[in-house]
Amino acid sequence: MNKKKQGFNPYLPSWEYIPDGEPYVFGDRVYVYGSHDRFNGHAYCLNDYVCWSAPVDDLTDWRYEGVIYKKTDDPLNPDGRMCLYAPDVTVGPDGRYYLYYVLDKVSVVSVAVCDKPAGKYEFYGYVHYPDGTRLGERDGDQPQFDPGVLTEGDKTYLYTGFCPIGDKSRKGPMVTVLGPDMLTIVEEPVFIAPSEPYSKGSDFEGHEFFEASSIRKKGDTYYFIYSSVAMHELCYATSKSPTKGFKYQGVIVSNNDLHIDSYKPADKPMYYGGNNHGSIVEIKGKWYIFYHRHTNGTNFSRQGCIESIEFREDGTIPQVEMTSCGPNGGPLPGKGEYPAHIACNLFCRHEEKYTAPPGEWMDCRFPKITQDGKDGDEEPGYIANMRDGAVAGFKYFDCKGIKKVTIKVRGYCRGEFLVKTTWNGEVLGKIPVDDFTNIWTEYSAFIDIPDGIQALYFEYSGEGGASLLSFTLE
Repeated sequence: MNKKKQGFNPYLPSWEYIPDGEPYVFGDRVYVYGSHDRFNGHAYCLNDYVCWSAPVDDLTDWRYEGVIYKKTDDPLNPDGRMCLYAPDVTVGPDGRYYLYYVLDKVSVVSVAVCDKPAGKYEFYGYVHYPDGTRLGERDGDQPQFDPGVLTEGDKTYLYTGFCPIGDKSRKGPMVTVLGPDMLTIVEEPVFIAPSEPYSKGSDFEGHEFFEASSIRKKGDTYYFIYSSVAMHELCYATSKSPTKGFKYQGVIVSNNDLHIDSYKPADKPMYYGGNNHGSIVEIKGKWYIFYHRHTNGTNFSRQGCIESIEFREDGTIPQVEMTSCGPNGGPLPGKGEYPAHIACNLFCRHEEKYTAPPGEWMDCRFPKITQDGKDGDEEPGYIANMRDGAVAGFKYFDCKGIKKVTIKVRGYCRGEFLVKTTWNGEVLGKIPVDDFTNIWTEYSAFIDIPDGIQALYFEYSGEGGASLLSFTLE
């Protein structure tokens, strides 16, 4: 695998499944660390850790850095029966790179180390108290999960936690302070926000911590990013201290665009949402949120996405829409061929089910982004099973003089694709399809798309189920 130009969401190739993205700028490149899902996998995070990076001045030019850590590298996991859950990376006082993670069936925080951001990490040890007891195994310890780390001087702040709704044994996310060896606890865990059973009357109520701790600092303010009990949203809280005083501030992004009312009702989801995990990063003076979406009709094939974010004067962050633009830096050019897997809106007008407990929960009623082949095959992504009323939306394009739209379709279907610039708006044109075949076939229609920045929506109306590979604007 070599360099892959990717100027839209998902920002990595369509056959790569890296959720839980933690982005960092090291030198002149931005590196993304995350867990590693498997296409058609039966559980979360089945693959080894890999890393991708891009130059800071071109976030469309992602490079595969290879496997940086194998699940069997941890002494607790010699046979690989446990999965590597969401990791985080920090630079220690010695200038080396430290990878923090938790395996899926133990409640201790493991650490690996490397001399380079994306080299081969080697197991280093477990976070422990001064007496050698591992964090998570002392009486009264809370379970450890989803570590987020920030190093300042000789101290590293380790944020962890997993707090399901109604579980009174989980008090909330916690921060533990480590010494310069990156393993030994010098300040014991303290809670920085309440879990759902303990949140009544607090500013976290309704958006309580669930998982996905991540920590960043902007100026003199610490930003604690996390996934709430609603799962689909990445929320944040701020404080002037890394260990206390955090105040809930809002939602940065939702992976089904709930709360957004700029182009649809705030309570209408526009994608099949599920758990979410990611963080913010500054790259050449601009800030971005990295998060993930769900594909393949399951919770186990997640892909990373990027949106630009802004800060208000008071340091708060307005919630951003999911878009197809990703790292492009603005609307996509309104010309040429685009792959269908960059849809940022995907739903069925006739069904109102948008998320469910983990597993293969989407049945034949629902469209889904998928691919052919097996995990690791560099097959293009596409939208499968677009049945009557299914809608795929793409935002945004800088349109000028578009007169013709062509789509590539296959499947046992007979009907038409309605082309619109809003999800429930006027139909600008129709592209008939009659594709009782398994070969990708082009269909075209002369359709005038208004000039300006536009979204494009394709709604299937007809019999059977169509798969959509791409569309071309001319």
